[in-house]
Amino acid sequence: MRLGHPSARWTDHLNEAGADGDVTGEVPIAAKIPLMNKSNARPLLRSLAIACAFALALPCLRAEPRYDANWASLDNRACPAWYQDAKFGIFIHWGVYSVPAWGVKGEYAEWYWKRISDKKPDNPWWQFHKANYGESFPYQDFAPKFRAELFDPAQWADIFARSGAKYIVPTSKHHEGFALWPSMEASRDWGRPWNSVEIGPKRDLIGELSDAVRARGLKFGFYYSLYEWFNPLWLSDRQRFVDEHLFPQFKDVVTRYKPSIIFSDGEWEMTSKQWKSEELLAWLFNESPSRDEVVVDDRWGSDTRHKHGGYYTTEYAAGMEGDAHPWEESQGMGFSYGYNRAENLDDYKSARNLVLLLADTVSRGGNLLLDIGPGADGTIPVIMQQRLIEMGDWLKVNGEAIYGTRFAGRSCQWTDGPRPSQQFGEYKVKYDLMNIVGQEPVDGHAVKQLLFTRKSDALYAISIGWPTKTLVIRDVQVPASSQVTLLGYSGKVDARVSGTSLTVDMPDVPPDGMPCRYAYTLRIPGAVLLPEAQSAVPSR
Repeated sequence: MRLGHPSARWTDHLNEAGADGDVTGEVPIAAKIPLMNKSNARPLLRSLAIACAFALALPCLRAEPRYDANWASLDNRACPAWYQDAKFGIFIHWGVYSVPAWGVKGEYAEWYWKRISDKKPDNPWWQFHKANYGESFPYQDFAPKFRAELFDPAQWADIFARSGAKYIVPTSKHHEGFALWPSMEASRDWGRPWNSVEIGPKRDLIGELSDAVRARGLKFGFYYSLYEWFNPLWLSDRQRFVDEHLFPQFKDVVTRYKPSIIFSDGEWEMTSKQWKSEELLAWLFNESPSRDEVVVDDRWGSDTRHKHGGYYTTEYAAGMEGDAHPWEESQGMGFSYGYNRAENLDDYKSARNLVLLLADTVSRGGNLLLDIGPGADGTIPVIMQQRLIEMGDWLKVNGEAIYGTRFAGRSCQWTDGPRPSQQFGEYKVKYDLMNIVGQEPVDGHAVKQLLFTRKSDALYAISIGWPTKTLVIRDVQVPASSQVTLLGYSGKVDARVSGTSLTVDMPDVPPDGMPCRYAYTLRIPGAVLLPEAQSAVPSR
């Protein structure tokens, strides 16, 4: 009896296999197939078994998920876990608009060029421009003044690392089209130097920042605007703009910098079919060097927000509620993303506001992308640096209740009283967080007293401000053996369970006795939130 080809002498075949493990070429049977006898039957059968197992495993070893160029397929891609663990990122709006660095208070300074294009006498943007630069001064002439002469990417990265942020998202280009990397398409299609290597800083700003940020162990990505207000190709032939400008430019910036996250924007003037976004994302997920870990947002066409994409976005809004789909709220520290010299101290959020904004966003299942607007000289305004460091100080103590956590089933515990109603949406939805938090009702109305997050082994209750001597956490299931601790406090915390309530005796700590401010976290091992026992409280 002879053992049949191709199993016998598997190793001889394997030596002739190609790089992908497939056998190449013909093998002379007479030379390769031995005669089976008592002495060699068992080793040959063992080789056969190993060979068959290896052959069956090869498809699994080689297989990678492939996505078709349609939303039905693309939406099956899971959001990489790093993003849902990170919770806190920093947005950076920086470009030629950082030279005038001005806008009507309450509006976006990075829209300066678009706003001054309306030359009506009652347009305050145009009046500012005409008074300070002259009506014959074109926006493009700001580009040489965007010098970034004091830009120190290592110093930026140090501030970011100390802030506790886990991912960084600068504008690679905004709607003005000016690229912060050596984009050939930008200068070619604008018919003038229109990137940071050819004019202005004469530096690859995205490249330098990506190296510095990653050296500190942070994730790096970028914002990318699909459209450009005044790009000649966009104005003359939108389909050519997509094919000849957007596609090669997007693939260039992705291939160069291998982003972990992409915040697409400027999508609203065409559908995702017209942008060919499905085709572009199929390339990103199947072929690009970022395919394994890149996270993308939902801004890929006028039809995609809160429908398609790795995470949904809200902007100067109330965020969302729950974890049905990953989401992210983005805001600046003031009213603008780009630096606005018209804003003053009172327009900036306090450290307390920012800490509670982060904790509240995470408690509701989201991420916070907090924006800074550097100056044209490459410096981060000191007040922005200070706010970031203050957030980092809080996270040094309480980060365990933020990073790697998930929605706990309920985001908060309310005090007694009627609760405020709240609308949700994508853009500029009013949310008066600072007026609905505290330890006691305000004017008879309920406020958020505790914010909840969870991990597999513990529930976290973040108290907004220092609670009274005795804190009662309602509608919670707690193991009798659970030992409650207060993050940042080394002493014992006494707590007792009564039915579905947990009563915590807060330690007697002097005002400066805790290593953090604004909010304080109780860790409750093994605890699980229950649905609220009481019926819905009327909204006001």
